[in-house]
Amino acid sequence: MRDESPRKPARDKGRWPALLLAVAVHAAFLTVLIFAIRWQNRPPEPITAELYAPPTAAPAPTATQEPPPAPPQPEPNPEPTPAPVPVPKGAPPLPPAKPAPAVEQPDPRAAAIALKAQQEEQRRKKDAAEKEKQERAKQEADKREADRKKLDEQKRLAESRVRQEREAQDLKQQAEREKSARPAQQKAAEAASSARERSEADYVRRIQAKVRGNVILPPDIAGNPEAIFDVVQLPTGEIIDATLRKSSGVRAYDDAVQRAIMKSSPLPRADPPDLFQRTLTLKFRPQD
Repeated sequence: MRDESPRKPARDKGRWPALLLAVAVHAAFLTVLIFAIRWQNRPPEPITAELYAPPTAAPAPTATQEPPPAPPQPEPNPEPTPAPVPVPKGAPPLPPAKPAPAVEQPDPRAAAIALKAQQEEQRRKKDAAEKEKQERAKQEADKREADRKKLDEQKRLAESRVRQEREAQDLKQQAEREKSARPAQQKAAEAASSARERSEADYVRRIQAKVRGNVILPPDIAGNPEAIFDVVQLPTGEIIDATLRKSSGVRAYDDAVQRAIMKSSPLPRADPPDLFQRTLTLKFRPQD
């Protein structure tokens, strides 16, 4: 018991410095931990990139041309790695540090895509303007063609009217000429007909005269009865047949005339020959 009592004050004397040291270490650890968490959660610095559009006068690239390479982007500064915090013995383990949020990097193809979209829009507008120009030119050509066809149709109608008027005028003049020439032709036809009728009458009279020379009149004939005969002859004047067509009412006179006709064969020939008639109608009266 004697030996233990002197050591007791020594243990009490070294306990307080150790306790203060542990408190100081824990305070320093908490300070470093809070600083690390705040440093990792700081907002990311913004990164700006400028996009330059090509001049409007530059020709649009064709479908086979590749888009120009995107300008090089500045590489982000590497983030500093925090120094490890010493953990004293007997202290609980630190929680895992949260990873810093990923900073969204701009797409290096965005500039090329925007340029290509702008060029495509310009090409589309140019194609639309060219198409509209072609449509306008086609409409104007169709209008000119329609106007030309209309003028041709009007010209054709005008020529047709002139031709019809000319034909109508020619027909009118021809009708007037025929009308003026008709009296002369009519007179000539009437003269020819009259001459033929006279020739036929003379031809018939010559035949009747020959037949009357051969008629033996029966005695005691009252009045002047008429007998009509149809005589059939040859071109030479020879009589083929003589048929009583209308009786005079006196049988003896009819028979006497018929005998005289047959006795008169051949009959006188027609002069001119075109007056010949195969069948003649002859009238006879006793007192003619």
